[in-house]
Amino acid sequence: MSDLYQMPLKALKGIRRPKIAELEGLGIRSIGDLLEYYPFRYEDYRLRSLTEVKDGEKITVQAKVAGEPVLQMYGRSKSRLSCRLMIDGLLVTSVWFNRHFMKERLRPGAELIVTGKWDGRRMQMTVSEAEFPGSTTSRSGTLQPVYSIGGSITQNWLRKQISVALSQFGELIEEVLPEELIQKYRLMPRNEAVYHVHHPEHTKDGQLARTRLVYEELFLFQLKLQAYKATQRDRTDGIAHRFDMEEVRSFVRGLPFKLTNSQKQVIAEILQDLQAPFSMNRLLQGDVGAGKTVVAAVTLYASVRAGCQGALMVPTELLAEQHARSLTKLFEPYGLQIGLLTGSLTERKRRDVLSALQMGLIDIVVGTHALIQEDVFFRRLGVVVTDEQHRFGVNQRSILRRKGQHPDVLLMTATPIPRTLAITAFGDLDVSTLRELPKGRLPILTYWVRPEKLEGVIGMMRKEVGEGRQVYVICPLIEESEKLDVQNAIDAFVQLQQALHPIRVGLLHGRMPAAEKEQVMRQFSEAELDVLVSTTVIEVGVDVPNASLMVIYDADRFGLSQLHQLRGRVGRGANQSYCVLIADPKSEIAIERMRTMTDTNDGFEIARRDLELRGPGDVFGTKQSGMPDFRLADLSADFEWMELARDDAAALLGAADFWTAARYLPLRAYLQREQVPDGEVLD
Repeated sequence: MSDLYQMPLKALKGIRRPKIAELEGLGIRSIGDLLEYYPFRYEDYRLRSLTEVKDGEKITVQAKVAGEPVLQMYGRSKSRLSCRLMIDGLLVTSVWFNRHFMKERLRPGAELIVTGKWDGRRMQMTVSEAEFPGSTTSRSGTLQPVYSIGGSITQNWLRKQISVALSQFGELIEEVLPEELIQKYRLMPRNEAVYHVHHPEHTKDGQLARTRLVYEELFLFQLKLQAYKATQRDRTDGIAHRFDMEEVRSFVRGLPFKLTNSQKQVIAEILQDLQAPFSMNRLLQGDVGAGKTVVAAVTLYASVRAGCQGALMVPTELLAEQHARSLTKLFEPYGLQIGLLTGSLTERKRRDVLSALQMGLIDIVVGTHALIQEDVFFRRLGVVVTDEQHRFGVNQRSILRRKGQHPDVLLMTATPIPRTLAITAFGDLDVSTLRELPKGRLPILTYWVRPEKLEGVIGMMRKEVGEGRQVYVICPLIEESEKLDVQNAIDAFVQLQQALHPIRVGLLHGRMPAAEKEQVMRQFSEAELDVLVSTTVIEVGVDVPNASLMVIYDADRFGLSQLHQLRGRVGRGANQSYCVLIADPKSEIAIERMRTMTDTNDGFEIARRDLELRGPGDVFGTKQSGMPDFRLADLSADFEWMELARDDAAALLGAADFWTAARYLPLRAYLQREQVPDGEVLD
């Protein structure tokens, strides 16, 4: 890669220091960064006809003033200027807001080019821009790039700076891809692609430029991940766990249920990794209720039997407490000691846990972010399991990993994505997938009802409780909000107490003291409460097999994956379970979410539709998962390019002359400069 990434912004002609500071706020710190600050869309100023435009669409047209302009003033600064224009043989009313100075220029017979929003029903155009003959800043006939901006930076100013940078430094843009890949896909040369993505003279130029740069971006990403994975595989400084396989088999046979074939396969993969001398780095994904926790338990058991300690990090205290209870019950017959480390422990209890952990008296510790505090030390950490991995940042996971000497790492998520996409996107991880649900599970029946049908839903609650079962009621807020007209947990709790009397109703939310939350969950788990009104604090991991009905208020306020997680809190027992979504969605996307939830229980299908509706950034939790913010690439739209880039990167790294041939020098320089996902630098 060229020295453009080392060249400061002050090298740009005419730029001032305050603006440099604002550009740095956008992540633009060098000339190279500026040239690669790509537009996210284009404004189309090409001349079109009214016959080809849809209602509400923005359009640029040739026009002639056909009447006298009329100006209306509202107060000192607000105004509405209207004028009849002849466009494509039609008389159209044009409207300018707060542009009173245009009145003098709109003389009958004058020709101009206008850009604005078309209202076909009223034969009206709301004008945003107008251009008269002789204009020195003509945009008509062009595609203008639109960038993410902030502060006092405007689109026009940024466009100008990028144009200056292209003129001043465009010749220094170096090719990074090897010639064989450019020829293989007939890609545009890099310098041309960078120019045309900012200045597409034609749509085809912009498309070809984007294709070239998307492939490059995905290829470099895959090259980095594949190189990291290769270096990890070559390292032999991990922990080669030495455990008695028959002892592990005996533990599995002693479980109170039979493993699915999928669980057996995944456990075999993990145990093989544990025995190897390199550090395991595996992603375990599975649908809600697929039995990931049992897989984690077997993994932790094997590590402890090899003389090591295990750590299980989860996102909430409630989940940590539940896991600690269930693991204690599971491992008690085998003499394993389980510890709990959360932020709400008293100072004395915390000191006791830290001391026992450091001396090796605790075999497995379950905790939240409290596990990554500086004063947490292990005697010999062998396995790190992170549940709901997308809720933790890359740095947080990395800190926990560094508590030991290259321990094995298992990341778990119940937000599944298609396996091929997971393997491709998380190129530095091995991916295991649980597709089967435990035998005997009945599919959850899901219904979408409007708020006015609430009385019928309350009747359904009475019926389930009357048959000895329990109910969850989920609300998006804790207390009343002036900004959002959504049901809040406290109000719902009060209303349901009255409507369901004498049925026992409890309340749970994140602001309650830990001891109080623990008490409420224990009461619900032990059937001392019939209905639990809660916020999404129970979204993951909470397991009450007797709960058979999940009611979600204002369900359109939740994302698809979150709704699926919440639904997964029921259906864990032998009885038929139900999920009722109470919602009055206004947008098409929200309506589609409701339809999807009633159509399918398959978490992988839901994840696919979620990817289509929201895009990959939100689904992956881009900022938290280690997935980069791609400048141009879109994983849902450019998935095929990602697969090709992955294969090409793997093939190139496997080439005998990759580390020596001169033509690969830019790629080797890139790998040496870039940081790999867990913060280490490739040598």
